[in-house]
Amino acid sequence: MAFRFQRRITLAPGVRLNVSKRGIGFSVGPRGASVSVGPSGVHAHAGIPGTGLAYHTKLDRKRSSPRSSSVIERSATSALEERIGEGETLAFTLKVDSEGRVHYLFEDGTPLSDEEARLIRRHADAAIRERLARLCDELNADITHLGQLHWETPCPETRGYVPQPFPEAPPTSPEFTPVRWWHRLWPPLKRRLELDNAQQKTLFDDDYRQWEWRKAEFDAEEFARQQREEEGVFSDMAAMEQTLRERLEEIDWPRETLIDFDLGSDERTIAVDIELPGESEMPTREWTMPPKALKLSPKPLSDTRQRKLYRDYVHGVAFRVLGAVFARLPNVQEARVSGYRPVIDPATGGERDQYLYSIKATRDQWARIHFDKLAQVDPVAAVEAFTLRRDMTKTGIFRDVTPFQLV
Repeated sequence: MAFRFQRRITLAPGVRLNVSKRGIGFSVGPRGASVSVGPSGVHAHAGIPGTGLAYHTKLDRKRSSPRSSSVIERSATSALEERIGEGETLAFTLKVDSEGRVHYLFEDGTPLSDEEARLIRRHADAAIRERLARLCDELNADITHLGQLHWETPCPETRGYVPQPFPEAPPTSPEFTPVRWWHRLWPPLKRRLELDNAQQKTLFDDDYRQWEWRKAEFDAEEFARQQREEEGVFSDMAAMEQTLRERLEEIDWPRETLIDFDLGSDERTIAVDIELPGESEMPTREWTMPPKALKLSPKPLSDTRQRKLYRDYVHGVAFRVLGAVFARLPNVQEARVSGYRPVIDPATGGERDQYLYSIKATRDQWARIHFDKLAQVDPVAAVEAFTLRRDMTKTGIFRDVTPFQLV
């Protein structure tokens, strides 16, 4: 039976500073790269969706010599090559389907013929290959991140908060139209210019005041957070709760995570309840790029590999939560962290909560971890140094356990 606490946090993948957004991840589909062919040569453009990162490279090619006959009389491939040679800029979209096959389309979405696609590959082979290699790395990055969630866990001595600068630039002052001597010869024109300038100044002054208010509010919130994390967490229960919530929200969670927590009556003990994702939310395949082919190849993950990935991830979640508790709540001396997942009860057909583990760790025990060597720490083995309730096979199959509760 699940137990619930006073504070629940919904942590979405990639949540940072309370702004919910999806983390970096390529969808195998319409997002991709483009190849532009113009008078200065063949150029490839590629970007990572959602990051603002992109690259632009020039590719070598041989120019086609102009021909005098009509485009209608030539094959589509010859017409396309002449358009390249004549300096016309053409944009193409690269798409990768769920099986890793690459498709080429004109900018308007019309598919290229096989011959036209071969022409594009001949001109932009290197750029397409580099783009696919980056895509392959990004598709596999999710698998890596799931197993390395604990790597950025702060040491328990981490304290304080550095206020962030206001991210919004001030409004730009408008360029007023100067009143020249000849405008004075036509008073209506002079009055209109003066009125336009006055209206622009009024709008600018209003925008600037609004910006100053937003900045002042932001700075006040940052200062309050600094005071809360440096002083309030030692004596104020509300400050402790808000600090923990904010710090948990700033973790780059690979999967949506629900967390309930409750501080003990003496503020020295905390209990945390984590709703974990199911195994079905783990990746089912990894991608490779053949050395001699312009495509990606999906390879299914074995059941054993998927269970190991899930096992590493759910323990990494507990590790990160323990790290946030002990680093940000200096009064807490013992944390009880339990993780569960919703499952279907075969006896009733209804949903129930299956607890996978329940961990009781003290601050002294937590301090024994070498936080400068987290890449060498296995979170599955690390929790075994604490008081642990867990019934798990070597291959990562979990059976129900009863969680620790606050007395």
